[in-house]
Amino acid sequence: MEKDFLENIAKQSLYSYGASSEMILYSFKVFKKYIKEGSCILEMGPAEGVMTDLLVHLSDDLTICEGSKSFCHSIKERYPKIDVHNSLFEEFSPKKKFDCIIMGHVLEHVENPVQILKQASDWLVNDGLIIAAVPNARSLHRQAAVLMGLLKSEWELNEMDKHHGHRRVYNPETFRYDFLAANLKIDFFGGYWMKPVSNKQIEENWSLEMLNAFMQLGERYPDISAELYIVASKK
Repeated sequence: MEKDFLENIAKQSLYSYGASSEMILYSFKVFKKYIKEGSCILEMGPAEGVMTDLLVHLSDDLTICEGSKSFCHSIKERYPKIDVHNSLFEEFSPKKKFDCIIMGHVLEHVENPVQILKQASDWLVNDGLIIAAVPNARSLHRQAAVLMGLLKSEWELNEMDKHHGHRRVYNPETFRYDFLAANLKIDFFGGYWMKPVSNKQIEENWSLEMLNAFMQLGERYPDISAELYIVASKK
């Protein structure tokens, strides 16, 4: 049932288009600061593989865990050497441990994010890192939507959330809470992308230079940025 749900989302995924694609490319720039070249990496939920296209240049030992069969097939066609697993995270059982586990837009999708974080912790080497990013409920564009009456609250799933199959929206406190509940140590908390308006408005009116500038501004003001990220390790 869950795989059917994921396959349906895959048919209408927008992660490789427009502002969403640029967001993933920028998140790689942020994540890259914490990833040692040559690391053994697990990427969870790569979707179309926008970040995968960049991770392959950092490591020759890259593993993918993705619930959508069509996404797995596409990535394997492009990168035959990548170890690709078509599996739900809850059912994944890797035979090795990883230096770094990437969860780009994963935790807002799953039924039990704390359990997924606990499992991922078991897949890390002793000094390994989990790097995760999620959308922020406190983003300026969501706050504006509440004031305009487009959302009842910052927690309400908007149309893009529903399109992507999100089950929740995080804020900085709840994001940190899930990592602490999973008995992980938060080494760094941050954000990126100061986003005052919707993706559609950005794509219709902003230049790429503008978008990149606002991506950087979000790093200065993480609590109200559109994207939150955490770098965590075992205690």
